[in-house]
Amino acid sequence: MKHHIKTLDARFGAQNYHPLPVVLNKGSGVWLWDTDGKKYLDMMSAYSAVSHGHCHPELVEVMHTQAQHLSMCSRAFFSDKLPLLLERLCGLLNYDRALIMNSGAEAIETAIKAARRWGYLKKGIPNDKAEIIVFENNFHGRTVGIISFSSDDGYRHQFGPYLPGFHIAPYGNIEGVEKLINKNTCAVLVEPIQGEAGIVMPPKGWLKKLEQLCRTENVLLICDEIQSGLGRTGTWLASEHEDVKPDAVTLGKALGGGLYPVSALVGREDLMNVFNPGSHGSTFGGNPLACAIAHKAIDIMERDQYLQNSAALGQYFLEKLKEISSPLIKSVRGKGLWIGVDIDPAKKSGRQICEELMDKGILSKETHETVVRFAPPLIITKDEIDYALGIISKVFSA
Repeated sequence: MKHHIKTLDARFGAQNYHPLPVVLNKGSGVWLWDTDGKKYLDMMSAYSAVSHGHCHPELVEVMHTQAQHLSMCSRAFFSDKLPLLLERLCGLLNYDRALIMNSGAEAIETAIKAARRWGYLKKGIPNDKAEIIVFENNFHGRTVGIISFSSDDGYRHQFGPYLPGFHIAPYGNIEGVEKLINKNTCAVLVEPIQGEAGIVMPPKGWLKKLEQLCRTENVLLICDEIQSGLGRTGTWLASEHEDVKPDAVTLGKALGGGLYPVSALVGREDLMNVFNPGSHGSTFGGNPLACAIAHKAIDIMERDQYLQNSAALGQYFLEKLKEISSPLIKSVRGKGLWIGVDIDPAKKSGRQICEELMDKGILSKETHETVVRFAPPLIITKDEIDYALGIISKVFSA
């Protein structure tokens, strides 16, 4: 069965991924099973999309119930679920308005459009001159617009011409941002912690300085919290660790409860009101099924104290990983249940380590060949982390 599935994928699929050689067909909580019945502990949670664990029974029930009533009607009409989600998100994060989309990349594209129009309508930037500052090693998605401001040639190669209007600053360097800001700068788009770059954390206090700079220069601060938000780092938003209040945030991943793609741009009134009928939209964005699932996903996170679990067990996990003595490990860093282990590439690749972990029943995925990421569902228990640590220690010590 496994060989047949891989053969079909190789024959009929565009080869835009290089997955680990495991074929999964079942998930429950923090566990996954392959087609041979082998059990694995999920230490990736689909890049934070499965923060609730696989097939959370309450979310499955909501999905089933809503699908029997109304799953799709488009924004051509009102539905009874979208306004409730909008209210819930704005109340939870203390913002004025929200706009619901599907994928994280769509949320970023929405943020770019909002920032540019804000620049023209509210700041007085001449038409078609708006500029946005981003950062080295950023990852915000894979649309043509987004890869236009990536610093990774692997995402950009032979996909040009690229969208203009972006400037790349060094991550964690406030002087680099100051040099790029000018009268046409409408926004700074930043990941509070860079996920795809390898769980890279800026210097303490940098994000707060960035917020203050944006306020002084009348520039929007937009935080990409698609992976880092909704409890992944132990708070609703990673920007909260620096007591930072962005003008807008993008959300996604965990918002869909691991069952359905849901994303959002949530922001202050004078930014969000730049949209008017016809200026932006999505056929599936804000559909009743998505909204019902997302609303319940938030309720469960709050009720079951996912943030507290992420903060406490994330700190425990981080400390135990740092105790592992191995020539393979250069450094360990993270926040909450979002941890990156830097590997010495001269000794072994991240891919090799992830394959060895897979063989022993732990699923993770490397990034840039030098970092192994650990980001389990936020429902994980201390016993399950201890189980993972036993295997991780053996792999790194081998």
